[in-house]
Amino acid sequence: MAKVLIADELSPRAVAVFKERGVETVVNTKLTPDELKTIIGGFDGLAVRSATKVTRPVIDAAKRLRVIGRAGIGVDNIDVPAATQRGIVVMNTPYGNSITTAEHAIALMLALARQLPAADRSTQAGKWEKSKFMGVELTGKTLGIVGCGNVGSVVADRAIGLKMKVVAYDPFLSPERAVMLGVEKVELDELLARADFITLHTPLTDATRNIIDAKALAKTRKGVRLINCARGGLVVEADLKTALDSGQVAGAAIDVFPVEPAKENMLFGHPNVVATPHLGASTTEAQENVALQIAEQMADYLVSGAVTNALNMPSLSAEEAARLKPYIKLVEQLGSFAGQMTDAGLKGVAIEYEGHASELNVKPLTAIALAALLAPQLDSVNMVNVPVVCKERGITVAETRSTEPSDFQTLIRVTVQGTNGARSVAGTLFGGSRPRIVDVEGIALEAELGPHMLFVRNHDKPGFIGNLGRTLGEAAINIATLHLGRSAPGKDAICLIQVDQPLDDSLLAKVRAIANVVQAKQLHF
Repeated sequence: MAKVLIADELSPRAVAVFKERGVETVVNTKLTPDELKTIIGGFDGLAVRSATKVTRPVIDAAKRLRVIGRAGIGVDNIDVPAATQRGIVVMNTPYGNSITTAEHAIALMLALARQLPAADRSTQAGKWEKSKFMGVELTGKTLGIVGCGNVGSVVADRAIGLKMKVVAYDPFLSPERAVMLGVEKVELDELLARADFITLHTPLTDATRNIIDAKALAKTRKGVRLINCARGGLVVEADLKTALDSGQVAGAAIDVFPVEPAKENMLFGHPNVVATPHLGASTTEAQENVALQIAEQMADYLVSGAVTNALNMPSLSAEEAARLKPYIKLVEQLGSFAGQMTDAGLKGVAIEYEGHASELNVKPLTAIALAALLAPQLDSVNMVNVPVVCKERGITVAETRSTEPSDFQTLIRVTVQGTNGARSVAGTLFGGSRPRIVDVEGIALEAELGPHMLFVRNHDKPGFIGNLGRTLGEAAINIATLHLGRSAPGKDAICLIQVDQPLDDSLLAKVRAIANVVQAKQLHF
């Protein structure tokens, strides 16, 4: 009988679900990290919320563990790469608390508009400061939503019901989906300039970290009000405090913090700040939903091998998995490459399978490529839910096969159609198992991808390679591999470099300043 440890508070009904499906459970929500490491070796599954930290040392000690289930959306507390290396499936429940989190954002917006927490404290202290708490109406105001996915779209619906105008910034929100939601799709700078209230509903990724900083706040309307129920780290707290002190920001409501539990914070005590202890998903209904969902998903996997809402495992039979394994790595790299190169709105994706690849069961490969493509912006996307995500966002997906002879026995090409044009990347397998990039936007080159890559688009002129090498060398950046391609002598060229460590923003700026450089971007794999 499979055995699951429930390490965080879950609804008692979750235990009943496991029992009904023949899975033994142990509930222990008071474990220290060392205690968890000591006992985790005796379990096949681990169910958590956000309190338990599933670190690499815990995973290394989990010799028997097959699945980790997160009752909720974010997996910041789980070392997913470490779990993947060990072959442990990581599952979450991406849709279980969308309504609850959206309602909390609306509640915080109302609290800011009418200064409810401060007015409550004042009144209960025996004061009657009616004139001190002059609020603002929401009717007719403009709400700016940064991230219009599961939660953001619910917030938009509720705000429209409050007779607000809604503008949304989301690179993956299609114009058609925006019309369906009743929002106006805009770029971030326009949202900042127009919004009376700004609410954040985006995951914390390299693209969104510190998205609200001093520069962003300087672009807002004076007296804007900010709500963050998404992730700590989206807002530079020091910059927000400065803006609050100056009056550029009239008020801020914060439910999430970079360090949690947040026992102290520079924003605490500010008269124009409303703070709550990460209550976004804290309703009876939401906790019941996510507890039951994660119990069902984990039990199904442990009993029958069925996979639902997995972040790191494709839905494949055992026979297909062995055959597709090298192709899975290839399409992950192609999708991730295209996703990291896509900054504008995404309208469509075309995936072409040529040669041997065309003879495979390509449906899971397409799903994996799409999940990798969207991952830089959407941390909850996976091969199970990515078709729904694409449909909701109006992203068209085309899948084609060709057995016609080409330069390669097997080739897969991912073409992304964005609002600023199309981009493509193609790859093959060397020796039947080693992924290689062989074409980027029509320029042929051969490159093996490493963890840290520098992509440079340039004009093919003498001296460029020397200048680039010198710039990296002076910064003590070691070059592991360097791959070049060009469309024609003296024309457009591409340089793809594997380096031993990531580049900071100042060094990237120096690379972009090199003569004949058109674009420089850091990529991670």
